[in-house]
Amino acid sequence: MELYKKLVIDRPWLALIFVLLLCALAASQARNFQVDASADALVLESDEDLEFYRGVVKRFGSSEFLILAYELRHPIMSDETLQSLDALVSDLRTIEGVTSVMSILDVPLLYSPKVSIASLGEGLNTLRTSGVDRELVGQELVESPIYRQLLSSLDESTTAIQVNLAADTRYGELLEQRELLRKQELAGELDAEGLMRLKLAEEAFKAYTPIATERQQRLVRDVRAVVDVHKSEASQIYLGGVPMIANDMVAFVMNDLTTFGLGILVFIVVLLTVIFRELRWVALPILACVSTNVMMFGVLGGFDWRMTVISSNFVALLLIITLAISVHLIVRYRELEARDPDLSSSVLAYETAKAMFRPCVYTVLTTIIAFASLVISGIRPVIDFGWMMTVGVMLALMVTFLLVPAGMALGWGGRKSVGQSISEHSGQSDVFTLKFASFAERYGKGVLVFALLALVLAIAGLARLKVENRFIDYFDESTEIYRGMELIDSQLGGTIPLDIILYNSALDTGFDAAGDVDFADDDFDEFEEADSDEFEDEFGDFEQSSFAQSDFDDDFGFDDEFEAAESGNGAVASSAGQQNDWFTRAGMDKVQVVHDYLDSLPQTGKVLSLATLYTVARDLLGGSVDDIQLSFARRGLPDEINEIMVDPYLHAESGETRISVRVKETSRSLNRNELLEQLDSHMQNELGFTPDQYRFSGMLVLYNNMLQSLFTSQILTLGAVFLAITAMLFALFRNLLVAVLGIFPNLLAALLVLGGMGWFGLPLDLMTITIAAISIGIGVDNTIHYIYRFRVEYEKDRRYVAAMYRSHGSIGRAMYYTSLTIIFGFSILALSNFKPSIYFGLLTGAAMLSALLGALLLLPRLLILFKPFGPAAETH
Repeated sequence: MELYKKLVIDRPWLALIFVLLLCALAASQARNFQVDASADALVLESDEDLEFYRGVVKRFGSSEFLILAYELRHPIMSDETLQSLDALVSDLRTIEGVTSVMSILDVPLLYSPKVSIASLGEGLNTLRTSGVDRELVGQELVESPIYRQLLSSLDESTTAIQVNLAADTRYGELLEQRELLRKQELAGELDAEGLMRLKLAEEAFKAYTPIATERQQRLVRDVRAVVDVHKSEASQIYLGGVPMIANDMVAFVMNDLTTFGLGILVFIVVLLTVIFRELRWVALPILACVSTNVMMFGVLGGFDWRMTVISSNFVALLLIITLAISVHLIVRYRELEARDPDLSSSVLAYETAKAMFRPCVYTVLTTIIAFASLVISGIRPVIDFGWMMTVGVMLALMVTFLLVPAGMALGWGGRKSVGQSISEHSGQSDVFTLKFASFAERYGKGVLVFALLALVLAIAGLARLKVENRFIDYFDESTEIYRGMELIDSQLGGTIPLDIILYNSALDTGFDAAGDVDFADDDFDEFEEADSDEFEDEFGDFEQSSFAQSDFDDDFGFDDEFEAAESGNGAVASSAGQQNDWFTRAGMDKVQVVHDYLDSLPQTGKVLSLATLYTVARDLLGGSVDDIQLSFARRGLPDEINEIMVDPYLHAESGETRISVRVKETSRSLNRNELLEQLDSHMQNELGFTPDQYRFSGMLVLYNNMLQSLFTSQILTLGAVFLAITAMLFALFRNLLVAVLGIFPNLLAALLVLGGMGWFGLPLDLMTITIAAISIGIGVDNTIHYIYRFRVEYEKDRRYVAAMYRSHGSIGRAMYYTSLTIIFGFSILALSNFKPSIYFGLLTGAAMLSALLGALLLLPRLLILFKPFGPAAETH
C-alpha cells in the first residue's frame, strides 16, 4: 500500500497518464478484433461426430447452400412468374462463390411427359425447353418423389430456389492438416519438429478463418442484395439455410452489442446522477468502465481472440463489474468524508483504497473463479468466454484502482460542506437499506422458512429444466429470419439437415420392406427364367439409339454384368465394386424402408436418397425392377440426373449410401435428442440394423451433442464454483462456518434462477449456461463486502444485531446501488429482437436481485442465528 500511495495517490496525474497510454495502445490493437460467425462455434470441438461429419462432407461432396422461399404473385406456371424467376436466377448465378442455382426452371423433367428408361440418354426436357407442357410440369412438381415439397409447395403458392455455395477448399485443407496433426499429438507421435508443424498449422487455420467468415458473410449479403432488387416481383422472398442462420445470429449479437451496450452505459450515467448527484461520482466510474472495455478489446485484437455469440456479453458484464468496484470505492470515500470532513482529498483517497483493497481483491478473485469454472464445460465458445472474463475482471480491478482513487486524490468536483455531507450520509438511502435490517430482525424466522421453501421450489424447477430449443425461438416473430424459417419448414421441406449413413455391411443382414428376411439371393435365377422377348422389348429402344451395340457393351459393361449374374453371385459385379451393391433390389429395398420411415415422422420434411431414384425407376418401368434393370438404369442416367439423384447419396470407394432428411426446425414436437433416440431404436429393433451398420450425421446431430453436454457442464460448473468460492471465503475469513454461511445465499440465488427457468420452460442453451456462474461470481461480491464489514462492526461491541444495522447503513448502501444499477441496466436487453440477449438480461437481473435479497436479508439472519464470530456480548 505504501508503494501504491507513492505511485497513484501522491502522483495521480502519473496514474491517469499511464491508463491513457494503455488505452491508446489497446485502441491501436482493437482494430484487429474479430468475430467468429462460423457454425463450428455452435458445436463441441472435441466431438467425434464432428470429425465424422467433416468426412461425410468430403466424401459426398455436400456443400453449403442457401434457400430462397419465393411467394408468388401469379400462378406458378404463368409467364410473369417464370420471367421473374429467370431474372432472379440469372442474377444469383453471377454472384462470386455461387456454384449453381437450382430452381423449377432448370431441373430435368421425367413426367412432363413421362419418359422411358431407354430415352434417358437422349436428354431431358426442362421448363426452358420449347413446347413443354406447363400443366404437366406443375403436376410433376407437386407429385414427383424428387421435387415434391422441394421446389414447390403443395398449393403451388411458393417455390424454392436453392443457391449452392462453392466449397472453400483452402479452409478444408487447413482444417484437415490441423486435425491430423492434433490426432498425432494426442497419440504421442509428434517430435519437436512435428509440434512446430502443429503450431504453424493452427496459426495458419486461425489466420484464414476470418477470411472464410468474411467470404460467407459477403455471400449472404450479396444474395440478400439480389433478392432486394427482385422483391417487387414477388409477394415476398425469404432467405434460409444454415450459413444464413449463423451469419444472422452474429449480426443480431453485434447489433445488440453496440445498441444496448451504449444503452446500458447511458442508463448507468442517469442512475449514478440520481444516486450521487455529483459530476465526479458519475465521470470517474464511467471513465473506468470505458477504459476497461477499450483495453479488453485491445487484448482480444492483439492476441487474435475471437468473439462468438456466447462471449459477446463480455462488454455488458465488464461494465457492471467495473461499476461495482467503483461504487464501493465512492461510497467508502463519502463515508470517510462525512466522518472527518477536514481530511484532504489525497488522504481520503488513500484511506478509501486501503480499506477497500482487500475485500475488492477477494471479490475479484471469487468472480474470476466463477468465470474460470466455465473452462471445464468442454464447449469451446463457453471456454473462451470464461477466459475472456477472467482477463477482463483483472483489468477491471487494475483500471478502477488506478483511475478512481487518482481522481479522488485530485479532488475533482471540489469538497462539500460538512452539513451537506453528513445530511446525505444519513439520508433516505440509508433509511431504505436499514429497512432490510429491520425486516431481518423482526421476521427472522419467516426469512429462513421462505429461504427453505425457495430452495425446495428451485430444486423442483431444476427437475423440469430442459436443454432442447429451436433456432427459430432465438428470434422475434416479427423478424424476417423467423418468418422465412417458418415458411420454408411448413411449405418447402424443412431447414436443418440430418444424414443417415448406411455402410455396405448393412446389406449382409436385415429386412425387406415387409419386414421379412429377403435379400433376393435368387434375383438372377428369376431373371434367367424371365421371358427373353419381354426383356428385349423393354430395352429394345436402345438398339435404335445413337449408341452402337459394341459401344454400349463397352461403355456399360453389360456382358460382364450378365456373366456375373449367370454365375449366381447374387449381386451385380462391376468396376465400381461396392457402389453397385446398393444398386440391387436388395440394396434399394434396404434404403427404401429407412427412407419411408423418416418420411412418416411429423418432425421431418423432405427426405432424399437412392430410394427416390428407385421409386422413379419402378414407376418409369411400370412395376418391379430387378438387378439387371437397375444396372442399365444406373449406367444410362444422364449427368443432370446423376448430380441430383445419385452423386449426393452414393460413395463408390467407401461403399456408403446417404439418406438425407431436412428436419422441421419450427416443429413444436421437435426434440432433437428424442428424435435421434427414436431413430436409433427403430433402426435396430424394427429394421434389423446393427449399430456398426449405420451412423447419424449432420448439423442436427452436432448441435444436439452440444446441448446434451450442457447438463453435465452446468453440474460441473456449479460444483467447481461452489467448492472454489467456499475455499476462497475460508481463506479470507479463516472460518469454515462463515464460508458456508456466505456461499449459501448465492448458491440459493443461482438455483432459483435455474429452477425458475425450469418452471417457465426456458431452455438451457449456450447463452443461459453462463447465468449460474455469473450469478454466483458477481453475487458473492455482495456477500464478501457484507461479511467483511459485518466483522469490523461486530468487533466494536460484539453485538450481532447492532453490527447488522451498522453494516446495512454503510456497505449495504453500496450493495444496493450496484445491484440496482445492474438489475435495471440489464433490463434494457429485454428490448432486443434476439431472444438469448433478452433471456440473458432478464435472468442476470433476476440473479442479482436474488443475490441482493440474500445478502441483505438471509445472510445477516444466518450470522445472527449461528454466531460464527463467537458469542455475543451480554446486554446491560
